[in-house]
Amino acid sequence: MFEGFQTRGIDGAGARIHLRVGGTGPPLLLLHGNPLTHVMWHKIAPRLAQDFTVVATDLRGYGDSAKPPGGGDHGDYSFRTMANDNVAVMKALGFDKWCVAGHDRGGRVAHRMALDHPRHVAKVAFLDIVPTLHMLSNIPLKWAVDSYHWFFMAQPHDYPEKMIEAYGFERYIRKKLDKPGVGLSAFTPEAMAEYIRCCNAENIHAVCEDYRAAVSIDLVHDRADADAGRKIGMPMLVLWGEKSHVNRSYKPIDAWKERATDVHGKMLPCGHYPAEQVPDETCAELSAFFR
Repeated sequence: MFEGFQTRGIDGAGARIHLRVGGTGPPLLLLHGNPLTHVMWHKIAPRLAQDFTVVATDLRGYGDSAKPPGGGDHGDYSFRTMANDNVAVMKALGFDKWCVAGHDRGGRVAHRMALDHPRHVAKVAFLDIVPTLHMLSNIPLKWAVDSYHWFFMAQPHDYPEKMIEAYGFERYIRKKLDKPGVGLSAFTPEAMAEYIRCCNAENIHAVCEDYRAAVSIDLVHDRADADAGRKIGMPMLVLWGEKSHVNRSYKPIDAWKERATDVHGKMLPCGHYPAEQVPDETCAELSAFFR
């Protein structure tokens, strides 16, 4: 995986960030979701690297990036802090302005980056999410059932951590990725092995801190932006899966138009993981948009 890419470690905003970088051309930052790592981009990153300098990072707490202890107000795992990590990474690589695509949690980090650092973000793409504030303010029953983990993992330390450890880390990864009506066939053995390798007690605690932040300090940040009327001004692409829980419960384009001024989007024939389930379509859409 990632043939021709270099593996690096760069200090972020208080955490060492693990990443791959490869290709030539304008910079493109790729941010992964949960329970994944940068490996989720392995089917499309080499193709994107033909036209872009691709940087794929592990978010703090995930993969081989550092995992601060968290706690307190959970600010160590806020989307703002994760965005600052990745801004520091891109600057350390010598870039002043870049495009960014984020899936799931990585999309929420990209959302915060576009709001907090608009001078550095040229274009932004979101894969299978709607804005956090919109989502948590409009929860349908079906989404609540499909996405129970949002509230389970946000419970106080260390209840969810111990429950997942007792369930078994590998069993948890396979269960988490095995979405109804889609299954696990899109995940290569190499990618699945990486997701399982990176799932351990330290990682699960970090993920729980991520979700605790999402229902607390992240909402404080999002409400402040909404109250101030702040919107994303750069061009935005929204891609979502036809079989995804997001599509079953929300209208992604309408949701993003509440928070942005230049929104384009398309539904893809997949579930929640387009970069692995429909890599050809995902790569084509991202490449065309970012060019």
